[in-house]
Amino acid sequence: MLDAQPHQTAGDAATPKPFRISVPEDVLKDLRQRLARTRWPDEAPGEPWKFGTDLTYLKSLCAYWQNQYDWRRHETELNRFRQFKIPLGGIELHFIHEIGEGTNPRPLLLTHGWPGSFYEYHKLIRRLTHPSQFGGRAEEAFTVVVPSMPGYGFSFVANQPRFGINEIADTLNTLMTEGLGYRKFATHGHDWGSFVATRLGYAHADCIEGIHITLLAVPRRPSSKPPRTAEEQRFHRQLENWLAEETGYSRIMGTKPQTLAYAVTDSPVGLAAWILEKFRTWSDCAGDLDAHFGRDVLLTNIMLYWVTGAIGSTFWPYYARLHEPWIVPEGATVSVPTGYAEYPREILTPPRSMVESFYSDIRRWTRMPTGGHFPALEAPDALAAEIRSFFSSLR
Repeated sequence: MLDAQPHQTAGDAATPKPFRISVPEDVLKDLRQRLARTRWPDEAPGEPWKFGTDLTYLKSLCAYWQNQYDWRRHETELNRFRQFKIPLGGIELHFIHEIGEGTNPRPLLLTHGWPGSFYEYHKLIRRLTHPSQFGGRAEEAFTVVVPSMPGYGFSFVANQPRFGINEIADTLNTLMTEGLGYRKFATHGHDWGSFVATRLGYAHADCIEGIHITLLAVPRRPSSKPPRTAEEQRFHRQLENWLAEETGYSRIMGTKPQTLAYAVTDSPVGLAAWILEKFRTWSDCAGDLDAHFGRDVLLTNIMLYWVTGAIGSTFWPYYARLHEPWIVPEGATVSVPTGYAEYPREILTPPRSMVESFYSDIRRWTRMPTGGHFPALEAPDALAAEIRSFFSSLR
């Protein structure tokens, strides 16, 4: 179901309409043909992955993609979730809506980031909707809503409006409160999803029961104040390395997103290379993507960008971040109850002393034993237990 639907404004939003994924066969045929015609670059000598996605690995993965990967199987698995579309803010927003067990499941919005997709939560959803099947209790259950963020996946058609984090948060708040009728709800997010949760906690605090995040949405610039503690010194070094070595992608997407979009929209190998390098660098995979995630998981996430043509549109939050006001005004705070899970391989992990003035009601701060930037894929059991524990404490 890739055809554009008539756009309506939020005021026209009626009832969510059921949606099933059905990628046309000619899209899959074209993909295989493009993979077969790839013109490969050479590679600079030196350590594999040092200069970007490794050529040998990418050739092997793309051969698997062309000849063995079965999209239809994964399409069928995704269609087991209850999926819908609803017209909001000039787009057709795609989302999963899975009802939790028990008599009073708490509504929970799960938001993803880049270069991920709603698929990142496919292991987590049932662990939250039916916790009694995974070592939890039925009274801890959630009714889970997982949107494709505006501009991502099935929440994209060509030439639709572009959304920054503020607009995404407003749209998802409307989805939860008006589209689905939840007066108050909880939210969890990672990557941009953490920023969306933070913005919701600031701009829509009256609707938010609490936010749980895995990435702290604090400004990423060196402080004018010298570090006071060993933890602050550690973070200062971490931030210096991040700014020097790991921000090229965001500067490109945040300054000239259209130019990059031509390459990664036209070339499946280019798209895969652009995404896979981040999964390897930002995760707790110890250099082995296949063992940590599995090729089918990596490729299914990439496919959601390819089959929808939604990649250039996902760059917009980076552009908005550099050119529009920050999600929380300087000097303001996020005062809703906040839980934070700190993963050892997360890209940035500021100490509590540096964020308490921004998140003013931190109720839970947990250092997780393993995992990185993609915890719902990397360690879903531990993340589900952490989310349940935080929100159970708020009942």
